[in-house]
Amino acid sequence: MEIFLAAILIAGAYLLGSVPFALVVGRGVYHVDVRESGSGNIGTTNVFRVLGKKAGIAVFIGDAAKGFLPVFLAARLVAADSAALVSVLVAGAAIAGHTWSIFLKGKGGKGVATGGGTIIALMPLIFLLLFGVFWVVLLVGRTVSVASMSAAAAFSAAVLVTGQPLPYVVFALAGTAVIFYAHRSNIRRLARGEENRVTFPWNRKKGRPVT
Repeated sequence: MEIFLAAILIAGAYLLGSVPFALVVGRGVYHVDVRESGSGNIGTTNVFRVLGKKAGIAVFIGDAAKGFLPVFLAARLVAADSAALVSVLVAGAAIAGHTWSIFLKGKGGKGVATGGGTIIALMPLIFLLLFGVFWVVLLVGRTVSVASMSAAAAFSAAVLVTGQPLPYVVFALAGTAVIFYAHRSNIRRLARGEENRVTFPWNRKKGRPVT
């Protein structure tokens, strides 16, 4: 019964993670397919770039929720002695669904927001640290990809330093590897000096060019 429940939770997490909220919001509300504009990615950053702040926030919440909800349920439905392992498998399934969506023929986003949702459910205090790292790096460098990869690296370091259970350590290391792999095109653009940068309101006031 326990194995059957775990299988249902993992499969459900993958299916929920596969829901492309960027397309749901883009097509359903704005009649725009974000895959045909900007970077072509279905993640939050491209939605902000193509459709604006309101759409970006809506997609971010949806992508984070599809990581948070299945892990939150798993932690409460599975017996305590196997909760950590099953929760991590459920978290991985949700991220895999977003990154390799069954509804998009194996394509998807980079898993940052969905991964963040899983971390909120598993380790809320560590999430606060990663949230801080992300925004500090973003504000200083104005590059979302660098901020995302910095937070991913900080995740692995924080889990190791704080002595989390082995399933959490494996999840952190694997998740960091997936995030870096998903950003491989960004890494190439960074090496060429071609990566897009965020323009904050105070950057415009200082007369800096919009990028």
